[in-house]
Amino acid sequence: MVDRSMTGVYPVLQLPFDGSDRIDEEDLRREVEWAIDCGVDGLAIAMGSGVYKLTDSERDHVLSTVVDQVKGRVRVVMNTGGEATAVAVHYSRRAEELGADALMVRPPSYDPQVAGETVHYFTTVADAVGLPIFVQDQRGAEVAPALAVRLARERENLCYYKAETPPVVPRVAETVSLRGDSGLIVFGGAGGNFFVEELRRGSSGTMPACTMPDVFVRLWRMWRDGNRDGAERESHRYSALLRTLGQGRGMATWLYSEALVRRCIFKAVHVRRPAERPDEHQVTELHRLLDEAGLADS
Repeated sequence: MVDRSMTGVYPVLQLPFDGSDRIDEEDLRREVEWAIDCGVDGLAIAMGSGVYKLTDSERDHVLSTVVDQVKGRVRVVMNTGGEATAVAVHYSRRAEELGADALMVRPPSYDPQVAGETVHYFTTVADAVGLPIFVQDQRGAEVAPALAVRLARERENLCYYKAETPPVVPRVAETVSLRGDSGLIVFGGAGGNFFVEELRRGSSGTMPACTMPDVFVRLWRMWRDGNRDGAERESHRYSALLRTLGQGRGMATWLYSEALVRRCIFKAVHVRRPAERPDEHQVTELHRLLDEAGLADS
């Protein structure tokens, strides 16, 4: 039976590196433990983590470390998309072997294909594993809402959809309006910038960056408990901070790490290059916004 019970906050882990460009396992374990202490429902290792910058052995090491630290307390989602169907199948089977609870798969982006090939790609991956799969829709690797609903009808485990192609709010709304009895479960992403707006349109959760899981858990619980206007007002407190953090994947990587150092989760800021570095003004702005939001621990 495929797990269709995943809802809530599933932050995408930021990967820590040391000064020699190696995965900092101590910081990674601390980040996982901190996020669980904040009350998250699951954790993801995904494009925002920089999986595309990892060797195969590093991918295995990161996933094994996270699974070991989690110890079954929350679900672990691993991104296993590839530029070829066979590559995605290989990564997906390996993630299942290493203990992932679910997969997230985006379609090839270097050479986007017609709908029929995209369906073949996703259904082949789905047939290769027994895990539930988040179909990832992202700028440059788009899966239209109608196609996501078709996939959910084709295979039972293609039952989650992470909508991220901008504008993301109408993307969520369209998917919810089209899904009918397909059973497709919709999550938002896009850094969590539109979390409450997505919830109003029928999403079941979000996968933001893992810089402020405590905030997103609080918003989720307020919404779930019926305090929806309160959740919307509370979310406005963090809009400037989220905008500053979300300045493109390369820049965001530096800023996410800077925020996690400020929150006493990472020891130092080390980012795997290439990634455009923020200037001193951007870092100062980030620190000020963390202070104003009450999220700075040092």
